[in-house]
Amino acid sequence: MRRNLILDTCALVWLVSGNKRLSDEAKREIEAAQVVYVSPISAWEVSLKSARGALELPLPPLEWFNRALEVHHLTLGDLSVEVLMRANELPWHHRDPADRFIIATAKVDGLAIVTDDRQFRDYDVETFC
Repeated sequence: MRRNLILDTCALVWLVSGNKRLSDEAKREIEAAQVVYVSPISAWEVSLKSARGALELPLPPLEWFNRALEVHHLTLGDLSVEVLMRANELPWHHRDPADRFIIATAKVDGLAIVTDDRQFRDYDVETFC
């Protein structure tokens, strides 16, 4: 079944780095998807983690992010006013604002989320990793 997906930030990093935490199933789903989105909030999160020394990148964060989109044929999603507002309407199972934006995007746009964060399941969205 071809569907549209959104990657959480960890899944994006794992895809780009070839990390084994991204399962073969997730890789197949990404390959088969019509569109694979990445939220602009993931750019912010990658940059933040890099600036804090929690993520080592082979390129400056902006260049790394843009190259990731290009090389992996990913589509930059829309961080719309609706997504921003819906993120605050979600139950507070998950407090990470970046993850709440990704969850809200998935709910607004009917996307499955590639993530290993089990808390995403509390939001009635399809997840896998």
